[in-house]
Amino acid sequence: MKIILNNNSLLKALRPFNDIGFVPTMGSIHEGHLSLIERSNRTCKKTIVSIFVNPKQFNNKKDFKNYPTNIKKDIKILKKTKKVDFLYIPKFKDIYNHNKKSDIKIANKDKILCAKYRKGHFEGVLDVMERLTSLVNPKKIFMGKKDYQQYYLIKNYLKNKYKTSIIPCKTIRNKSKIALSSRNNHLDLNGIKKASFLSKNLIKLKRNLANSKKIKQNLKIQMKYFEKFLKIKIEYLELRSIKNLKISNTVKGSRLFVAYYIDNVRLIDNF
Repeated sequence: MKIILNNNSLLKALRPFNDIGFVPTMGSIHEGHLSLIERSNRTCKKTIVSIFVNPKQFNNKKDFKNYPTNIKKDIKILKKTKKVDFLYIPKFKDIYNHNKKSDIKIANKDKILCAKYRKGHFEGVLDVMERLTSLVNPKKIFMGKKDYQQYYLIKNYLKNKYKTSIIPCKTIRNKSKIALSSRNNHLDLNGIKKASFLSKNLIKLKRNLANSKKIKQNLKIQMKYFEKFLKIKIEYLELRSIKNLKISNTVKGSRLFVAYYIDNVRLIDNF
């Protein structure tokens, strides 16, 4: 695994290859990331992973400051896989190497789910993904479905700009049915129990919604129940179409989206 620390080295290393799989990350590598790497390794000749905690996608400065990072541990994990050809660890100046301001704006129809509650977040995500895609020029980008709205927006934003396919990959969960996330590191034992209870019950809830004629009303009732029983705050609990993320009245072709706080830790998931 070749570690690349600047853009000149990146361009030189990747120039001979045109079948590159790209796994962009913000570090804190876990089994979810490794599943993306595995998928890339199976379908592309070369796999590159990036680690860059992008400050422009954090609408909360405290959240950015507290984001878990451990580069040495990440490098050790990635080396051990023997499936990563290149690891790109850029500095801020490598990504934002000029004063040009981004003019990316999320359409009003897309200001739903996380975009509704995290002002500027997805503008920052789309900005950095365009810059990374331009630098790496991958044939395929592999992204987890846990961040489904992110995948959806990036796919639609990049599709007419680059000859790059965005490949959605299944959400990896632990034995407690919690979706793997770097933010899980901030949960104490009680928080883990609450997240597990919610995940298991939302899986059941989605199955039960197939027989419901009042999905929206049922979700409101369930949302209040979970908040009261678990003593957590739920930002949204919505059934939406996987094609256009519009509110859906049928389980088929839809996903159940949730964002919630356990103590001060914000988690998202979909089922």
